[in-house]
Amino acid sequence: MISGVIGAGSDFKRAFKSLGIVFGDIGTSPIYTLTVIFLLLKPTEYNVIAILSLIIWTLVSIVTVKYVWLAMSLSRRGEGGTVVLLELLIPYLKKGRTLSFTYLLAFLGVSLLIGDGIITPSITILSAVEGLKFFPGFEGTKQGILVIIAAIIAIFLLCYQRKGTENVARTFAPIMVIWFISLFLYGAYYVFQSPWIFKAINPCHGVKFLFNHGFLGFFTLSQVVLCATGGEALYADMGHMKRKPITLAWCFVFVTLIFNYLGQGAYLLQSHTQNNILFGMVFNLTQGLYIPFLVVSVFASVIASQSMITGIFSIVYQAINVRIMPLLKVDYTSSEIRGQIYVGVINWFLLISILIILVIFKSSANLASAYGLAVTGAMFFAGIMMIMIFFIKRQYVKFFVTVIVTGIAGVFFASTMFKISTGGYWSILLSLIPLSIILIYTNGQKRLFSRIKPVPLDRFLINYSEAYNGLSKIKGSAIFLVADEKTIPPYILHIMFKNQIIYEDNILVSIKRKEDPWDVSYGFKEDIASGLRVFEIKIGYMVVENIEAMFRAKGIREKAIFYGIEDIDTRNFIWKIFAIMKSVFPSYVKFYNLPVSELHGVVTRVNM
Repeated sequence: MISGVIGAGSDFKRAFKSLGIVFGDIGTSPIYTLTVIFLLLKPTEYNVIAILSLIIWTLVSIVTVKYVWLAMSLSRRGEGGTVVLLELLIPYLKKGRTLSFTYLLAFLGVSLLIGDGIITPSITILSAVEGLKFFPGFEGTKQGILVIIAAIIAIFLLCYQRKGTENVARTFAPIMVIWFISLFLYGAYYVFQSPWIFKAINPCHGVKFLFNHGFLGFFTLSQVVLCATGGEALYADMGHMKRKPITLAWCFVFVTLIFNYLGQGAYLLQSHTQNNILFGMVFNLTQGLYIPFLVVSVFASVIASQSMITGIFSIVYQAINVRIMPLLKVDYTSSEIRGQIYVGVINWFLLISILIILVIFKSSANLASAYGLAVTGAMFFAGIMMIMIFFIKRQYVKFFVTVIVTGIAGVFFASTMFKISTGGYWSILLSLIPLSIILIYTNGQKRLFSRIKPVPLDRFLINYSEAYNGLSKIKGSAIFLVADEKTIPPYILHIMFKNQIIYEDNILVSIKRKEDPWDVSYGFKEDIASGLRVFEIKIGYMVVENIEAMFRAKGIREKAIFYGIEDIDTRNFIWKIFAIMKSVFPSYVKFYNLPVSELHGVVTRVNM
């Protein structure tokens, strides 16, 4: 009984914290969603009720059903995200087209999420800053000034990433609680003034609107889906906050969002405003509280951006560890929170891209015309992977429901295609950068491995035994880094047999990723020959570990650490890019922070 109460208390505490980590993006969508929709439509009662109906059932189908129920039932030790879906599928698939198709889905999902991570901070920060126009004396503020303010906030936010967000994170949840309560109270006031607005809960209004408006109705869906952006964060951040706390928090967030959207609809029918609806209803009701509300909205937009940025870092880190992205330099900004990391290359890529987007689009309304393509694409491709998993596991109820909600996500994705000509192509261009890197890297690694021609262990042992018994040996231990102890890379043959360098104790070290995200195990396997043994390290793809500390824990005092360096010779343009990537991005010895003073790289020339 007591443990149950403690467990419930822990869940509510985590649910409170998740408000500042998970719900920033979807929580700030009321700032711009209805506003950009009614730039296209006249605010008639029929249109307002229909759009509210579409918003409500988008939150129900895409966020509640697809992510909170279905996606969050798929995890590895509580972890979620596109990479987790890939890891869940791989054991069930044989090599061939199906496996290649699954990898492509994961590649597209990761790339589109990175593209979404650029647009999201841009539109949330800029839309919040635009609230200044409602304050007396600032109505005539030029849009260029607002863009500069948004850019300064973005620069500060991205530059701060290197220092970590551990201290700032403590203030996130209380700010978001204030934000959500404010959304609820302002929305509830207008809802109870016009209780008939509740008829928007009937999905028939939204369906009727789509059928009656043809192309316009279909295109409107590309703006309606803005209310669900950030829904994928519920699943991606599940490892930080766990499923039950996020579900509890979503119940609270869902109610506040519904009341606020309904309240915005009621206010819109009263005022027929063409400006930002949310800020208009706040200023109309409580002018004295407008500046505090504006400040909170800016903080909420920063939190939403922060959530997306740290989410991108986590996605990239997972992708690195399952070897679908090159090894980027990763800094660990917290000694207590193992998932808190900083990836410099990604951080500066995001900052430069965000600033370019702000300068090009200039307003949140223009940004809305480009927003949604990447996120709906990521939702759709993740849905296909979920369909495959539920079918393989014979969970047919979830399979059929996933087919339906993925079909809905597919319709949203198709509707956002019309945004390509109005700026949506930027989402594609930005997503193509990580996608190209992933495709070139993964295919390059396969081709490189086939050209290196590692030697099977049994053949290696014949020559090794002769050399070990016949040559004078260097005292001490030497470490040789290998991908798999069953295949010996050419650089080891070069050292031992050509240069005749053999130590008394030769240790083959292989670092492998486990299926469970947080598991760690390491130790010696059985000796495979005199003076030759294998040290195997298995770590989950979310684990940040000190490899040198593992050596010390098992009594290894190495004199040298050898690893292979490939010198790629090619005339092929694609492989030249791959060669540049191999030279620019950190090698795995830097990625695992191995002691520099003991490292010795051995070059092998490879023709590709």
